[in-house]
Amino acid sequence: MRPLIDSDVRSALENATDDETQLLALPADFLFTDWDHLDFYAWRDPQTRGRGYVIAEVDGELRGVMVRAASTTSRARSGLCNLCHTMQPGDQVSLFSARKGGKAGERGDSIGTYICADLSCHENVRLAAPLAPSEMRASVDMKIDGTRRRVESFVASVLDSSVDAS
Repeated sequence: MRPLIDSDVRSALENATDDETQLLALPADFLFTDWDHLDFYAWRDPQTRGRGYVIAEVDGELRGVMVRAASTTSRARSGLCNLCHTMQPGDQVSLFSARKGGKAGERGDSIGTYICADLSCHENVRLAAPLAPSEMRASVDMKIDGTRRRVESFVASVLDSSVDAS
C-alpha cells in the first residue's frame, strides 16, 4: 500500500460526512506505519466508541469506508471474520455495518459483515499457526491475497452507487 498522510485518510472516506472525517482520530502509531507491508489500512477510532475505518486501494484508487461495530457482543463460542477468514473466539469477532455511499446511504441503506473486532485482519492472516484448533491453514500468501481481495470487494460494495434508485 502506498504511504498515507492524514489528509489522504480523511479524503478517502467516501461514506463519512465532513464532520465525521474531521472528528476521526488516527491511531497513536500512525506515523510509524510500515506501509510497504500493508495490503490495506484498518483501525478502530481510539476516541469514538464503536467506530472504525477501512482504507484500500480499489482499482488503483484510494477508497475508504467508516464502519460501526454492533453495540452488543456475540454469545457464540467462536466466529469467522468474513474478511480474513480467521476463526476467533466469539468476543473477538464483531458485526460491523457501513453506511452505503451516494443516495443509498442518504436513504439509510447500509451493509454489514462480521470482522475481527479490533480490525487486525492484516496481522491475523500473517500468523504462522492457526488461531483455533479446527482452523485449516492455507498458505500465508494465499490468505493475504484472499484477505486483500475481500477487503477491496467490501469497500467497493459499500461505495457502489450503481444500485441507487433515483
